[in-house]
Amino acid sequence: MDRARILIADEDFVLSRTLTWLLRDQGYEVAVAPGGRGVLDHLKVTSPDLLMIDVGAEPADGYLLLERMRGEEQWRDMPVLVLSPQAPDETSSQVLRFGATDFLSKPFHVRELLARVRMQLRVRREILHARSALRSTEVELAQVRTEAEKRRQLVDILHEVHGDFSSEELYHILVRRVAHALDISHCSLILARPGDEIGVVSAAYETPGLRHLEIQLNRYPEIREALEKSVPVLVEDVEKSPLYAEVRHEWAIARNDVKVHSVIALPFRIDGFEAGVVFLRTLEGETPLTAADVEFADDVVKAAVSAIQRAQAMESTRADNERLEVLALTDALTQTLNRRALMDRLESELDRAGRYSLMLSLLMVDLDHFKAVNDTFGHLAGDEALRGVARVLQREARSVDVVARYGGEEFVVILPETGEEGAVKVAERIRARVEEQPSEGIAAMPSVTVSVGVATVLSTRIQAPEELIALADEALYRAKARGRNCVCT
Repeated sequence: MDRARILIADEDFVLSRTLTWLLRDQGYEVAVAPGGRGVLDHLKVTSPDLLMIDVGAEPADGYLLLERMRGEEQWRDMPVLVLSPQAPDETSSQVLRFGATDFLSKPFHVRELLARVRMQLRVRREILHARSALRSTEVELAQVRTEAEKRRQLVDILHEVHGDFSSEELYHILVRRVAHALDISHCSLILARPGDEIGVVSAAYETPGLRHLEIQLNRYPEIREALEKSVPVLVEDVEKSPLYAEVRHEWAIARNDVKVHSVIALPFRIDGFEAGVVFLRTLEGETPLTAADVEFADDVVKAAVSAIQRAQAMESTRADNERLEVLALTDALTQTLNRRALMDRLESELDRAGRYSLMLSLLMVDLDHFKAVNDTFGHLAGDEALRGVARVLQREARSVDVVARYGGEEFVVILPETGEEGAVKVAERIRARVEEQPSEGIAAMPSVTVSVGVATVLSTRIQAPEELIALADEALYRAKARGRNCVCT
């Protein structure tokens, strides 16, 4: 146990020497200082546990010293035992008022002096112990508060990421929440796998509008190491880390004004495979990242990854369903709508035309002499002819028009809000474009032609899709009867 240190400030040489001998005999470390201003210099050097001072014949000097001591943080709580030749009643109230902790009149008994010294030192130890305990409590409390705040932030993040978001949206939520929680300026998410030369920045807190920026991973050794070793990489000081030895010269050439100070590269997995890295950086002048930040960010990323996996699974399922729906409504050969989809759309357009008193036209398009094409040139040639006509129909149709394969060599085009005159113009343009289109793949095959029947209805005259189709079919037969390769209403 360290011995208590006592500083004696008394101009009485004999008394100082006597006190020194007496106190050292009790096991204390003793130093002596002359009275007056020299006491402060000795206080700075010795940092005693107790000051014994004689106010002497000039009490004002002693009062000034006490006042100056109590004004300094380092000496504010130091016990001061005042020795005075004056009577207690004359001096004690004054010295106590100016900051002394005890008072003893001369002459004094040795036993009383030693008792006073022991009491002051015991109080000193208790104060120091209490202060140390208070500091420890404050540190622990700060740690508890910090941990509680991080837990609260983690709960908030968990609530947010488990909403109905796409994986792309979750990437942006993740970098934003991590950056806010750790109070850092740069946080991004890079998609990459071990061995990749290129990484894709899918989200960046510092650049919210950034999308799918490709980066050369050989310029980011911390990202490569995190991916290859599948462990978080913490660099507390980039300038001192040997990890960047190979790229420092590139930094010097680039003369980048943004100087990174500390880095965390946190790898994450999706479905058991390395998927990328959450990349955290602080700049010069900012608080560097620590191991505690790695732990917190890792918790956040793990929570977000489960949400990302769920989102990706939902996106995959949704995409599969959409593909199946498209397949269910699309003619495989011509990539136009099939008959089922045609009837649904035609019913919807008839309903709309009736509700708003709109014109609606329908074209029935039939390939001329299609059986002869199949018989002469084969079914592959026939398929190509159908695809060629379908391409013409899709090119000539407006975005609101509907093109569908009705069956065999017949196509239907729905023309919303189109009267008979406009429908005939569209039909003539289609007929001419088909005739102009050369046959592909088979040189001997002549150009294909089509016959077109046009039917137009107003308002509620026709409500069933089959009725309108029947009208267009009748017009198509008239076109066939006129010699084909023509348009009839």
